Amino acid sequence: MIADRIRAALTAPLAARGLVVEDLSVQAAGRRRVVRVAVGADLADLTDHDTTSRIAPLSLDEIADATRVVSDTLDAAGTMGETAYVLEVSSPGVDRPLQHWRHWRRNVGRLVVATRPDGSSVRGRILAVAADTVELTVEGGAGLTLPLAELTRARVEVEFGRVDELDELDECDELHDRDDASEEDD
Repeated sequence: MIADRIRAALTAPLAARGLVVEDLSVQAAGRRRVVRVAVGADLADLTDHDTTSRIAPLSLDEIADATRVVSDTLDAAGTMGETAYVLEVSSPGVDRPLQHWRHWRRNVGRLVVATRPDGSSVRGRILAVAADTVELTVEGGAGLTLPLAELTRARVEVEFGRVDELDELDECDELHDRDDASEEDD
């Protein structure tokens, strides 16, 4: 299958940049194909003891670099043959289900809603993710540890208006930059 060949061709060049292929699809669109590649940060360098550090989302520059790598690799490998194609490279969206350990790990600090096998759901903030468990802070501040294998469905819940430590630091940097610029104008 062409998607498998593309994935195999992309693995090493993306790994050299600290990225992995999260999802890949190839769809016919008239006379051409649409190749969609979702990339994420490679978590292989995390130690087993690091279960709580936040993973920064990929920047636009990193996505642009990944796009060049994917395009160059597809062209060099001849994977697409003579067929014209449209290439779309992105990071997985916030609406992507959390299906694997690495999905959970990349979302430490975020609010999630997870469904258990009995159909009940739990809503909480991810505190830590080990190889086979996730630790959440649920309503009221209580801690809850759940086996990942027992969660049938989970998604990040988008929060509007939440200011965390990183946002506060960004705002301080912006204010500092504006102050520096106004001093230069004087």
